Amino acid sequence: MMDFPDSDLAGRPVIEKNRTPRPSLMATLRQGARMMWRDARAGELRLLIWALVVAVAAVTSVGFLADRVGQALTRDASQMLGADLLLEADAPVAQDQIDAARQRGLEVSRTWQFPSMASAGDAAQLVSVKAVEAGYPLRGSLRVAVDPVTAGELTNDIPAAGTVWVDAQLLALLNIGVGDSLGLGDSHFRVSRVITYEPDRGMQFVNVAPRVLMRADELEATGLVTLGSRVGHALLVAGDPNEMAAYSSWLQGHLQKGQKIATVESGRPEVQRTLDRAQRFLALVALLAVLISAVAVALAAGRFMVRHRDGIAVMRCLGAEQRQITLMLLAEFVLVGLCASAAGGLLGYAVHEGLVYALGNLIDTELPAPSLMPALQGLVTGILLLLGFALPSLAQLRHVPPARVLRREADGGRLRGVLGYALGAVGFALLIWWFAGNARLGGVVAAGFLGAFGAFALVAWLCVLALARLRGWAAGMPTLRFALAGVVRRRAATITQVCALAVGLMALLLLAMTRTDLVAGWQRTLPADAPNRFLINIQPDQREPVQNLLATHGIDHPTLWPMVRGRLVAVDGRQVGPDDYDEPRAKRLVNREFNLSYGTQLPAANRVVDGRWLNPNAPEVSLEAGLAKSLGIGVGSVLTFDVAGQPIDVTVAGTRSVDWDSMQVNFFAVLSPVALRDAPQNWITSFHLPADRADLPRELLKQFPNLTVFDVGSILSQLQSVLDQVITAVQLLFVFTLAAGVLVLSAALTATRDERIREAAVLRALGATRSQLARAQRLEVWAVGGLAGLLAAAGASAIAWALSTYVFDFRITLSLWPWLAGIGVGILAAWGGAAMALRGVLRTPPLLTLRQAG
Repeated sequence: MMDFPDSDLAGRPVIEKNRTPRPSLMATLRQGARMMWRDARAGELRLLIWALVVAVAAVTSVGFLADRVGQALTRDASQMLGADLLLEADAPVAQDQIDAARQRGLEVSRTWQFPSMASAGDAAQLVSVKAVEAGYPLRGSLRVAVDPVTAGELTNDIPAAGTVWVDAQLLALLNIGVGDSLGLGDSHFRVSRVITYEPDRGMQFVNVAPRVLMRADELEATGLVTLGSRVGHALLVAGDPNEMAAYSSWLQGHLQKGQKIATVESGRPEVQRTLDRAQRFLALVALLAVLISAVAVALAAGRFMVRHRDGIAVMRCLGAEQRQITLMLLAEFVLVGLCASAAGGLLGYAVHEGLVYALGNLIDTELPAPSLMPALQGLVTGILLLLGFALPSLAQLRHVPPARVLRREADGGRLRGVLGYALGAVGFALLIWWFAGNARLGGVVAAGFLGAFGAFALVAWLCVLALARLRGWAAGMPTLRFALAGVVRRRAATITQVCALAVGLMALLLLAMTRTDLVAGWQRTLPADAPNRFLINIQPDQREPVQNLLATHGIDHPTLWPMVRGRLVAVDGRQVGPDDYDEPRAKRLVNREFNLSYGTQLPAANRVVDGRWLNPNAPEVSLEAGLAKSLGIGVGSVLTFDVAGQPIDVTVAGTRSVDWDSMQVNFFAVLSPVALRDAPQNWITSFHLPADRADLPRELLKQFPNLTVFDVGSILSQLQSVLDQVITAVQLLFVFTLAAGVLVLSAALTATRDERIREAAVLRALGATRSQLARAQRLEVWAVGGLAGLLAAAGASAIAWALSTYVFDFRITLSLWPWLAGIGVGILAAWGGAAMALRGVLRTPPLLTLRQAG
């Protein structure tokens, strides 16, 4: 029996007495799978699949990294504290707080931590000294080794009397080994073990100085801790959960100035904040790749729709219903989404391993295996991306009328296409919100992307208009005329290509400029003789000898500033505390001890912005302008500082702007001498140490073991090394952004492939040679890539300038290399995209093309 369609050629349903039974659901799904296999082999789905793979890989690579680090934080929460509860203080912990814990049967242990200089022979090195009591740590275990190359063993002991444990890094810096002597202040110790794991150091993202672990009962003999020394105190508490909860509740009501509680639940918030910022920044990069990939998916799906309309029309004439066509297309696209998402997830897992490797020692803990959540997130990303941006094209295919077999202009579904894109946009917005974890962050990402895309589109449109006017000037150059005609005639496709590639290139160029030009610009703000050493903990009776020693080594007239520890306790007679302020910075400022100073001269890197400088004979203070603004303090206010238990009242004479980048000694609060001259104090200075005076720090420490020398140059170098590692990791993800841009370019070029084949056939029939058309095609692609690179360089330079002016506050000298690199890489990327999309366009026989068109 012959099958009849369920509608006539105009799309109207007809009534049949003997209809063929409707195909089963499984038969329709099998047909969808066969269509996917056929289209994949024919290359119809190649760009669609690659766009999904790139987007899913970008999402999952960040997801796997964030998931593993988050699990490590949860796993190591107690170990990162070394206890169930950690009380941190900038003064010795009160005895009643210790007794209250012991009365509840809880274990307690104290630690002292501060920077100092360690010496071995003629070598000296800044170290982070940590003095601990027996029982440390109360949770977790130290891991120590007998030498730097041996695997460490867990231990619950602390160093024996007369010995210290150190980081392997310190042995290399001082060129010593286990068993050698190490000097700390007035004492010498034998290095007995190498620390390979310190539980409460956590994930150490910035190692400013290597660790030296010593016994607390030997700290006093070193002479390193004196009145006014900056020492971090900590009380570790552990025990029964119920008693811990009761003690924590009691302690909350008995906290003193400068104390704060860190619990297992807080999990080292400063580390968590660092991880959150890093994860969000990486998420921004991944979202950028996903956003660009969405454009590629939409373009590829649009081409899929155009090339399948005739086939769908024939199927409608042969009896296929809308429901059957919808199910077949959904089956095909869902299978494509599942396969591409699986491949993207595997690629993302491999890339995340590269991220872990690139971050190097920034993550110095063993990461647990990832959960399935990032893989699920990638799968949902792929499906939402595909259906959200392919749905409009699928809707149009579903409604292709049978009449299209006879009349090509028959079409419809434009309203349905708009509705499909609206649904896709909503789904994609939910995806951004889920992945970013923050509606504002997702909104900023999407708005920033659309803003850059819009600006690039406007410039690209103006450039296309300008090229249209140049076509008449190329009358004698047929190759150039053909290229210009192609750019102008395919205006929408050209603008899409330029914008997508420009956004990807701009991200890469901005990252490269941040690491080079911005860093170089900051370095140019420092004079050649800017201080590169800070000398602290100078005792009052050491001032003159230290100055004399510096002078004998060519350091003339260094300015020594007194440094006094004090806490702001009242403003205009009103007691103040963290609860009196809403701004986080203000809360931190009120809750900390200040390094106060006094003097008669305005510091060199300071400028009075309000009021006046100090009257040396009146109790006055000059505040840094930013601090005064944060705390709401104005000229004339009366401040009360607690200095060694004594209240000191001073009147605000004025505020100052401080150039913190000058590397000079600077203070938030400088008082008049009459207010602080008799307070307990030590002294600080900074100076420039020439390369040929490298022996000066050793000589200083030899005569004054209590001094601490901060080598700012080495610290900045170390921070730069950390920055390089982070940038290297981020660059791995920006490759996804560039790849997504190339895919959009390829998708846009592929969408014009049929049109280009017909044009080439007509031009060859009219006498154009294949070589002429090939050169014209290259020129067109180079123009697109060059313009994209030019826009990317302009955008990156503008953002770099804005960062240097409004964020980093220094001038940047924009160089030529980003423009040359942008244009060069843009041309290469466009050429690569064209090679993917336009292969074989000029090899199609013109006669065959013209016959098919006819």
